Amino acid sequence: MSDLHPAAAAGFASGAGTYAKGRPDYPAALSAWLRDGLRVGPGRTVADLGAGTGKFTGLLAATGAEVTAIEPVDAMRAQLAAALPGVTALAGSAEAIPLPDASLDAVVCAQAFHWFATPAALAEIRRVLKVGGRLGLVWNVRDEATPWVAALTRIMNAHEGDAPRYHTGAWRTVLPAEGFGPLHEDVFAHGHTGTPEQVILDRTLSVSFIAALPEAERAGVAESVRDLIARTPELAGRSEVTFPYRTHVYWCERVG
Repeated sequence: MSDLHPAAAAGFASGAGTYAKGRPDYPAALSAWLRDGLRVGPGRTVADLGAGTGKFTGLLAATGAEVTAIEPVDAMRAQLAAALPGVTALAGSAEAIPLPDASLDAVVCAQAFHWFATPAALAEIRRVLKVGGRLGLVWNVRDEATPWVAALTRIMNAHEGDAPRYHTGAWRTVLPAEGFGPLHEDVFAHGHTGTPEQVILDRTLSVSFIAALPEAERAGVAESVRDLIARTPELAGRSEVTFPYRTHVYWCERVG
């Protein structure tokens, strides 16, 4: 994005590979949400804004819609293009979307909207949406009702600085926005299953502000996470674990 936060610019560029490995996919329930909430499907046009490495883009492509991925970080966009050669991947920002006026039936921001929750970005999203088109927002959120997940969050948050985060709720202050209707929301249970190295350590190191840390500090975070795994009975020595998430989804409609 044109005013990309330094944590995003540095962290996502250097950590694109870890992001692709460590981030969870999305619950199967989102297929129905895309169809019924965002009305995405064959014959519809949709943009994945802040598409990253394409974790959500593939789910959009599976609907049969015509999908364009917009991603400002070159390293992440290259991973997306390699993984999804049938999707158009463009450099662009939330404030400068490289698509014509009223050309889209939907815009989706997965794990991204908190980075560019500004009136300027919403005005640009409104520009590219048709009247009646819908903006969808998606976040996989760590389920901190599990004690080891809450402990992991404390390790992460010690390094967040001023990086925008979903959990602060600051992104909500720009909604409802001019030209958009009310925000509708839902929550789905989700889990990411794999080795502790992948779903816990790689997930932590994929966080933008951690990936952007100096090497010694990043190594310290990794050591803290490995120690957490080693001293947690339900994680230690396991070849497979499930990281619990709650997937929060929102949509609003362009009304004028």
